[in-house]
Amino acid sequence: MYIAEIDSTNNLLKQKYLDQEDLFTIRTDFQTAGRGQQGNGWESEKGKNLLFSTLLRDWNIPVARQFVINEVVSLSIYHSVYQSLLPFVQPDKNPVILSALHIKWPNDLYYGDKKLAGILIENAWEGSSVSRSVVGIGLNVNQTIFHSSAPNPISLRQIVDVEWNVETILQRFIQSITSYKSLFTSISAPYDTLHAEYFSKLYRSHGYYLWEERDVSLAPSMPQFSQTNRQFRAKMDAVLPSGELVLITEQQEKRTYHFKQVRYVFPS
Repeated sequence: MYIAEIDSTNNLLKQKYLDQEDLFTIRTDFQTAGRGQQGNGWESEKGKNLLFSTLLRDWNIPVARQFVINEVVSLSIYHSVYQSLLPFVQPDKNPVILSALHIKWPNDLYYGDKKLAGILIENAWEGSSVSRSVVGIGLNVNQTIFHSSAPNPISLRQIVDVEWNVETILQRFIQSITSYKSLFTSISAPYDTLHAEYFSKLYRSHGYYLWEERDVSLAPSMPQFSQTNRQFRAKMDAVLPSGELVLITEQQEKRTYHFKQVRYVFPS
């Protein structure tokens, strides 16, 4: 479904279309109240980017493994962008570097150190399973000037200076997520396979980088180490099935964090 302008595709889908079939999708050219994780705003120039929400239902995912939805969705948008950029990889003509494309934990899409897409996932439960998920995605496509306080946005147009077709990218996303859904019917437990692929695509998944602890009222499953200097260097050790991030400091301390309890420190 296409609507030229709406307050929020997630809101509209939740208000009127939760009875639709799996992968029912609403796309818009402009959101007056678009938002990201934790209520953060999402800047998007009218008619320039890919803004949509998709309904996931009947995936039979246990509540305890609901983070797999984040993995499937972020991998799907990753592959849709990867396939879109692939024809432009010509080392003698274009600076496109596909190895610069990564998923930033838990589910943003990055190109180098810059944010290409944001994802908002809202789950509902029935018994011990996720009954449905409303997935909202904003992908920077043809916008070249950003005015918000977001520190590091980038668009496909800034990577390759062509006019991109947002509908083509959306169809690639639907094809990709449909393929991932088939795993849940073809094998009994695709979680390890999906988790391994997700971790392999993570931004800064190898080596030590600077991180910063944040004050968020959530208790991680493992102790969080308080320190006067909240910045520290650490490497990724794992992402737990719950979605928590496990880091190992240079002093070999293992620390585990919920989303928003720790953040990447970017180059200035």
